[in-house]
Amino acid sequence: MNPRLLVMDVDSTLITSEVIELLAARAGSQELVAAITERAMRGELDFAASLHERVATLAGLPVGVFDEVRAQVELTPGAAELVAQVQSRGWSVGLVSGGFIEVVAPLAQPLGIELVRANALEVADGLLTGRVTGPVVDRAAKAVALRDYAAAVGADLADTVAIGDGANDLDMLAAAGFGIAFNAKPVVVEQADAAVTDRLDAVLTLPPFQR
Repeated sequence: MNPRLLVMDVDSTLITSEVIELLAARAGSQELVAAITERAMRGELDFAASLHERVATLAGLPVGVFDEVRAQVELTPGAAELVAQVQSRGWSVGLVSGGFIEVVAPLAQPLGIELVRANALEVADGLLTGRVTGPVVDRAAKAVALRDYAAAVGADLADTVAIGDGANDLDMLAAAGFGIAFNAKPVVVEQADAAVTDRLDAVLTLPPFQR
């Protein structure tokens, strides 16, 4: 059987929340950040520019906020079931996030997911500086991650499935053999191969998982 790969967005896909908004709540900038996130996910703003603008509001937060936010994060209903089911069939699973590796990596570990890519927040003297380090994981980078993961596990792109909810997932959904919009913005639903709401494991009824 050919290697198969499932790649998922994290915020509002694998998990129910937007991590940057949870962080912003602790910095007093939640309303501003939520408004920028909404516009970015609808495709109205450049993702990288919007990320820098949102992260700047986090300057001065202590690194201990990562533990607080990780404790607050909840998996989307059906997420653990979906991951376990496809892994039991021999699929590889990857996560790629415009969020932050400090939260995504610990989330991936108990699910047995080793392919993980996300932004990293710069820290100095135990405090967030309000900047990200390294290249931003944006719309284009998500598609690159999917291709990199496929190459790493030996899967043809035709044998890959991607799931996401926002405009920054569009390139990844297009690059995959099958792209799924989950609880997604209209622009994503229009361009995806299928759309699913409510439970993440509802995707198991779709064609790629039936063969």
